[in-house]
Amino acid sequence: MNIQDIIAKKRDKQELSKEEIEYFITNYTNGNILDYQAAALVMAIYLNGMTETETTNLTLAMAHSGDILDLSELGIVVDKHSTGGIGDKVTLILAPIIASFGVPVAKMSGRGLGYTGGTIDKLESIPGYKTNLSVEQFIKNVKENGICVMGQTLNLDPADKKIYALRDSISATESIPLISSSIMSKKIAAGANKIVLDVTCGSGAFMKNIDEAINLAQMMKKIGTLANKETICIITNMEEPLGKAVGNYLEVIEALEFLKGNMNEDVKQVILELGAYMLKLAKKGDDINVNKQNILESVKSGKAYQKFKLWIKSQGGDISYLENKENCQRAKYIIEVKADTQGYVTSLDARKVGEISMRLGAGRIKKEDIIDQTVGVILEKKIGDKVQENDVLAYIYANDEKIGNDEAKALKEVYEIKQEIVNAKNNILKII
Repeated sequence: MNIQDIIAKKRDKQELSKEEIEYFITNYTNGNILDYQAAALVMAIYLNGMTETETTNLTLAMAHSGDILDLSELGIVVDKHSTGGIGDKVTLILAPIIASFGVPVAKMSGRGLGYTGGTIDKLESIPGYKTNLSVEQFIKNVKENGICVMGQTLNLDPADKKIYALRDSISATESIPLISSSIMSKKIAAGANKIVLDVTCGSGAFMKNIDEAINLAQMMKKIGTLANKETICIITNMEEPLGKAVGNYLEVIEALEFLKGNMNEDVKQVILELGAYMLKLAKKGDDINVNKQNILESVKSGKAYQKFKLWIKSQGGDISYLENKENCQRAKYIIEVKADTQGYVTSLDARKVGEISMRLGAGRIKKEDIIDQTVGVILEKKIGDKVQENDVLAYIYANDEKIGNDEAKALKEVYEIKQEIVNAKNNILKII
């Protein structure tokens, strides 16, 4: 068996055996297969797809490429994962909410991929916050504080770490087999008992339409069943960015505001739906509507916010940096994007907004790129909003004036403003 034959087989649209997939994962992880060879196979998978059997075998091989975390001593651990989006600060908000109910939150999150943001990049915008922890410290934090969110460090799913970065660098991100195996291998390796998946759908997501999103959700649910992990998939709308902020530190501040009770309606819908099902899986209530009311009460009472502060402090983060606006990180230039006409916002392409944020420096074009934590976009007007001439549509946060002005012009072009009234779309599309 050799990698050249495996590449040729997938190039020719043939099904790979369990042994061939395991050979690839083992030898790519230990360095015997080189990046350019792995890139050829990953691109062949991207172009030609995989069967359900192949995808399941790929997932399990990746999950077992390193350690499997044993969280059994923590009781029921419900993990949440998003397939990626623009302005997706859900984990920052939902993790402390769920922990406030006494449900252990032991989460391993990833970095940004392409034009989508990553939770770890956002958390690292908080000065002092540590994402690299030992297993012992990780579990200790959960036991003591009820919550810990770390990066994909340690020897957990090392195959995915390599393939994840490779996919980004060769533009092979939007693939159901590659996305589902990446997500589910991490979930299996990370040791959670039950999983709630936020499957985003629309221009700012990897899945552009509802049928693709349903296929991905069903694939991940099947893998979850095979791995004996109860899995619920919630398909959410990502035609426009979620919330107002797009950019690492800007999203952290928006999450903080949500936990103080200042909730944008679209973010609120997603948080309540995902959170209600997480509480159900954790056996904290079978009635989804009651669970939603309990979540709102956790925010209103301040319990979720206090849990957020405890979480950030326990991992070395400087919470005063967030609470005191004078200490907040600021981009050098804040540029207004104003409307040239009146009417209603009818379209705000999430992907284009994400690409603008990426070009400002908030995301990675190449895997070795250094992220600028302070830049991004604040959206003042979204789909359905009424606009007058000269109203501020958005703000560009930039550290290079020319780039900032160029991207301000680009963002104005993203806004589609017409005379007819358009209602904001529902953010919850389907439960699987």
